[in-house]
Amino acid sequence: MTSRRPIRSSVPTRRSSVPIRRGPTIRRSSAGFGRTRAVALLALVLSGLAIYGAGASSAFGYRRLDLTGATHTDELSVRAELGVSDGTNLFSLATDGIVERLRRLPAVTGATIEVGLPDTIRIRLAERRAILVWTVGDRRLLVDAARVAFAPAGDAGDLPVVDDRRSATSRLGVGDVLDPVDSDAATRLAALRPADVGSGAAALHVSIDDERGFALDSGPGGWTAIFGFFTPNLRQTELVPGQVRLLGSLLAGREEKIATVILADEKSGTFTLKTTP
Repeated sequence: MTSRRPIRSSVPTRRSSVPIRRGPTIRRSSAGFGRTRAVALLALVLSGLAIYGAGASSAFGYRRLDLTGATHTDELSVRAELGVSDGTNLFSLATDGIVERLRRLPAVTGATIEVGLPDTIRIRLAERRAILVWTVGDRRLLVDAARVAFAPAGDAGDLPVVDDRRSATSRLGVGDVLDPVDSDAATRLAALRPADVGSGAAALHVSIDDERGFALDSGPGGWTAIFGFFTPNLRQTELVPGQVRLLGSLLAGREEKIATVILADEKSGTFTLKTTP
């Protein structure tokens, strides 16, 4: 049997005719500065020099204060708290600390400050609003709802007045805070008008002294109603509305004859008549 050798055929391999696509050639930038970077660096340097020049220039020196909202605060006090001397460069002036100092002034509740280049500081104040005048000796003080005596009272207009004749408050001055009980009682009484107690008087006046406490009167030759002393616990100011109603009932039909009314509380009261010539 004859052995046959396997026949190996040689088939030539055909190369693909599809062209090979190559990606775009990427050029790497050099490590040195390009033109854009150089321009940016130059601009940064020039900006820094400009800022330095502005900060050192006398053209931005402080020369003028523009103050608004200061009704009860004098300009000298504002300048003192401002603490900026003439000629101080305003370009980099920090204003936060100035605002805090201005708020320490007795009449000031808030402040805003702006720098107006080249030479101006603008300050706008928010001040306390007076609700009554507190008189101590020859001093007349404006008092707000927060009980702060914040300014001398010049022309107080139609504000109610409380005449404090007590020795303990003889040194009361601007910046002091009233006792909350005193303030509450005084505010309640000072808000009264003659019609509220059925009186024909032109006006009513509130006073406090060491002997009688709080009192309300209708003026010279009229009557005086003694409301007494008030405390935080034992004799609170909530008595006042009831005392006022009682006063109205006692004055009814006899106001011209009454000299003094003593109001122990909202239900108990006595009166004395004027002496007949």
